[in-house]
Amino acid sequence: MSELRLDGKIVIITGGASGIGAEAARLFTDQGAKVVIVDIQEELGRNVAVSIGKEKASFYRCDITEETQVENAVKFTVEKHGKVDVLFSNAGILDPRGSILDLDLDRFDRIMAVNVRGAAAFIKHAARVMVEKGTRGSIVCTTSVSSEIGGGRRHGYTASKHGLLGVIRTACGELGKYGIRVNGVAPYALATPLTSHDEETARQVEEEFAAKGVLKGVVLNARHVAQVALFLASDESVYVSGQNLAVDGGYSMCRSVNVQI
Repeated sequence: MSELRLDGKIVIITGGASGIGAEAARLFTDQGAKVVIVDIQEELGRNVAVSIGKEKASFYRCDITEETQVENAVKFTVEKHGKVDVLFSNAGILDPRGSILDLDLDRFDRIMAVNVRGAAAFIKHAARVMVEKGTRGSIVCTTSVSSEIGGGRRHGYTASKHGLLGVIRTACGELGKYGIRVNGVAPYALATPLTSHDEETARQVEEEFAAKGVLKGVVLNARHVAQVALFLASDESVYVSGQNLAVDGGYSMCRSVNVQI
């Protein structure tokens, strides 16, 4: 067996231009994969691909709320590499905290379009290729602790992550007969470009959530989440499907049983 955990695998990573997606692109290629980075952030995405190396990574600009663009991104991957082994559906957006009494429904619709519809579109088109090619593939979606618990006053984000978890579970039920696994990776809050705009805000985010977290002595970062996504993408998790694997230091479990921290 190869020591590289994704040796020869072809991977699509959405939201791959920054944060968890960019870390996953670097980690997956280090483990033998060829990666197509999909993002709307063209300059950042191309820079990540160049930093990895054109023989290992390429960039495709795609607005995941447009199904035609999603289909074309998958076609690009197949034309370039001949197949798709892994989809890491990681792209997502966040809404600010606020009262349900003042909910901005236009913003709510946008979050659902990106976080749920966009992910569902990529699952649809990537899975079609896997089925057509007879690939026993792996689909991994970035969910959140917010897919399992409520609170936090981010109504659109929480609803979208609950919805995405539903898609993961129904897709798992259907695609298992083709040997395709579908899982979620559910991180606790961490400092990424989604939550932090500079080093100072990143430090503040880390301090805030480290204080609220259950597991002390370690601060969650994008690399930690990418490592769990790597496990789910690789054959090490060959009989794992339909799971929403928490990377939260016990936070969602303790919240769910009302443990006072």
